Amino acid sequence: MPSNTFVRDAAPAPSMVTRAVAGLATVLTRHSITALRISLGLVFLGFGILKFFPGMSPAAELAERTIGTLTFGLVGPTAALLLTAIMETVIGLTLVTGLFLRTGLVILAGALVGIMSPLVLFYSELFPAGGPTLTAQYVLKDIVLACAGAVIGAAALGARLRLPE
Repeated sequence: MPSNTFVRDAAPAPSMVTRAVAGLATVLTRHSITALRISLGLVFLGFGILKFFPGMSPAAELAERTIGTLTFGLVGPTAALLLTAIMETVIGLTLVTGLFLRTGLVILAGALVGIMSPLVLFYSELFPAGGPTLTAQYVLKDIVLACAGAVIGAAALGARLRLPE
């Protein structure tokens, strides 16, 4: 080949880091929503099962008060806690198994109204002197659970993660 001929070098081979990142992206794209669904299900299953055993759930009193307030006292504390336990357990089972997932997500959406309502109903108790109590922090972390439920719901309705071309 003459020395004055311009030859393009072949594209450099991707580095080991680039290949590792691409592999990780592929694994996360395939499995992250399933992992999120199952882990969220385990959280709800655990919280729900605890409420079946008196004195085991740190959120029992808050759940009883919240449902009592939301129902204007029509649902008593025992029934409120049982209802919460059943709902959370059903949500957990649907998320873990993937069976009746859309039904579980609808129940989750309704439950999240109750789960987040103490922020409005009991604001002055949860944020005395402007700072959050431990109970307020317990309720605030549920924002993450709501967002996880939104991602799972989007996937259940057809949204998909995909790698860039």
